[in-house]
Amino acid sequence: MANFKVVTMTGADAGEIELADSVFAIEPNEAVLHAAVRAFLLNQRQGTQSTLTRTEVSGGGKKPWRQKGTGRARQGSTRAPQWTHGGVALGPKPRKYRTDLNKKVRRLALCSALSAKAQEQQLVIVDAVTTDAYKTKTMVNMLSAVGAGKKALVVLDAIDEKVLKSFANIPGVKTAQFNTINAYDVLNADTFIATKAAAAKISEVYA
Repeated sequence: MANFKVVTMTGADAGEIELADSVFAIEPNEAVLHAAVRAFLLNQRQGTQSTLTRTEVSGGGKKPWRQKGTGRARQGSTRAPQWTHGGVALGPKPRKYRTDLNKKVRRLALCSALSAKAQEQQLVIVDAVTTDAYKTKTMVNMLSAVGAGKKALVVLDAIDEKVLKSFANIPGVKTAQFNTINAYDVLNADTFIATKAAAAKISEVYA
């Protein structure tokens, strides 16, 4: 088990927490991280891009000029790819980009990402993230107090509407529950912030 410092929302010391080495202290596997990030980004693509081929462009049924005797190159249609307003040769068509990773690889990728954040001193454990009102300023002050970077991932142990909406208008900040995080979001954040309860649950689930 590895010990991590716990702070309050004001940045004050709040003790320590023990988290599983197998989740927060492994050697990051770069190949697995690459596969996980690539799969995540591919799965975000809609795949709806489409171009018209020469058979799909309207018009072009009539041969522009006779085959021989004009001195010009032979042409069969004004919708061939070399013509202005012609169809597109070998252009993109709708396709599925969906790719899957097996559960063990996804788990290893997440643990590698969390361990990388811990090694780079970009992991912050907060005793609790709470607010009595819908106040963006409260969360801005908290992020500043714990030394968060421009992009931060805040992981909660339970849904709190006031907390979520207080973070919603802060650029570069994303919130998530402990059971919905993925390797891409962890790596994409400059700072990984988790509540003490969320960190304990992550350690328990993925150990």
